[in-house]
Amino acid sequence: MDKIINPGSDGERIVLNVLEDTDIGEYLILDTTYTSSGKVSNKVRHPYWFPDKKVKKGDKVVLYTKEGSNKSVQKTENTIHFFYWNLKSFVWNNEGDYALLLHVKEWESHRVQPE
Repeated sequence: MDKIINPGSDGERIVLNVLEDTDIGEYLILDTTYTSSGKVSNKVRHPYWFPDKKVKKGDKVVLYTKEGSNKSVQKTENTIHFFYWNLKSFVWNNEGDYALLLHVKEWESHRVQPE
């Protein structure tokens, strides 16, 4: 993760540098805080799971909090991929907020079935 730009304002976004060819759909961003002992809190909020999309080493991934339509823009050798959380409020609005990037290569889901 590179940085969070303009926290608490309309241009609020996270910029990620792609370090190797991958599918960005294997990653989630979460809003969290840290405990008083400096460890990541288990209070995670505002999950954003990127849609499946191949990205290449050297590309940038930009996640805006605001509403918008996902798109990619080719720049000389690399591509900038823009994603939109489509939230109506800011996420990174407190000094204690932290962005947590999770790599989720394998997962399962199970529908709840009433007995």
